[in-house]
Amino acid sequence: MAEIAPINAIHYDLERVGPFADLAAPPYDVIDAASRSELLLGSPKNIVEIDLPEPPADDPDGDRYANAAEILSGWLDDGTMVRDDAPSIWAMTQEYNGPGGIRMTRHGFLCRVRLAEYGSGIRAHERTQPGPKEDRLRLTRSTRCNLSPVFSLYDGDVWPTLAPTIEAQPVWAQVTDSDQTEHRIWQITDPEVIESVATAIADPEMLIADGHHRYETALTYRSERIEAEAEAGDADFVMMALVGLDDPGLTVFPTHRLLTEIAADEAKRTRLGEGMRELFDISRVEHSDLDPGDAEGIGVFGYLDSHHQQPVRLTLNDAGRKIVDSELSGSSDAYRDLDAAILEAVVFKHLLEMTEDDIAAKRGLAYTPHHEKALQMLDAGDADVAFLLRPTPVEAVKDVAAEGETMPPKSTYFFPKLLTGIALNPLG
Repeated sequence: MAEIAPINAIHYDLERVGPFADLAAPPYDVIDAASRSELLLGSPKNIVEIDLPEPPADDPDGDRYANAAEILSGWLDDGTMVRDDAPSIWAMTQEYNGPGGIRMTRHGFLCRVRLAEYGSGIRAHERTQPGPKEDRLRLTRSTRCNLSPVFSLYDGDVWPTLAPTIEAQPVWAQVTDSDQTEHRIWQITDPEVIESVATAIADPEMLIADGHHRYETALTYRSERIEAEAEAGDADFVMMALVGLDDPGLTVFPTHRLLTEIAADEAKRTRLGEGMRELFDISRVEHSDLDPGDAEGIGVFGYLDSHHQQPVRLTLNDAGRKIVDSELSGSSDAYRDLDAAILEAVVFKHLLEMTEDDIAAKRGLAYTPHHEKALQMLDAGDADVAFLLRPTPVEAVKDVAAEGETMPPKSTYFFPKLLTGIALNPLG
């Protein structure tokens, strides 16, 4: 059972340093050097200064994590940010362009959730890598804060409990981002409303949708605090953004796979071509039908390579199914039916002989959630082969997590992404 609690938040004083549009940022792991600089042009106090820190300007070899803590301390001293005495939750809506360009609205809220090992009220669905966890751990040690939330799903939908409250009070901040997603945020301090929300999702089980590295970092940080101070204190909780599985605006987008080092390897090209003809049913399609979208069946992909430039539809056949069952013999039926797992087992491992390490390190692999970007990479010579995937159904994510399994990397793309900078969760 996961325990929900409000946050004694650290947040921007928008009357002093707003508007929030100049202060918020996307998640740290989608920000490159150019976009980081662009965010800081909007405001030198953008949250990216802390969440994706650099060394001090006068010491290029300095500790960037210590610099983040120093900047945060300075912002608290000069009033850029304030620390609330009263606990709150933060309601938010995200209106975005869904499949087919239809405008949709996802509803959620920020709170704290008591940490638990996987399987004890919290379930994971994706594998993690040590590098990002070490980065987030060093930043957490330095700032003693959760700077951005873990995004998790719960059974049901408590938005009807929150709706009357937000309708009766002004929005705290409103931002339209570069993806044309409109974010609206309300801070809720009424203890009765907060208690009603916690009660409405009593005995919940959380499924992490995005932020596995941050969650596992929080577990490690809690252990360190217990070892050093004999108790976890506030580090026994982690900040989460919670969205109901029944929310009408919840959408999962696909993440497409690209091979980037196969054009120059004739043996691999031959093995791939011959193997696909053996293990998949192949039919030609028009470019407009390359994306498999909501096509029915198990193991269905759009395929295009830079050599033949002929779009085709791949559908796993009986011979391919035998390979899947052999390669994934220890996995559940739910896992073996995942398109991402099928592609990994049949094409990457069986035909191209990639190892787990190759896949984890993205050796010869690239990913994008954007159909158009995948085709642009082929045209530009940045990739040799594109496999277009269908969205992974939320029910499939739940089924795999319920088996205690983790999905292949980049199996899901929950859109839109959450903003960083709404609230920070102090850990003591």
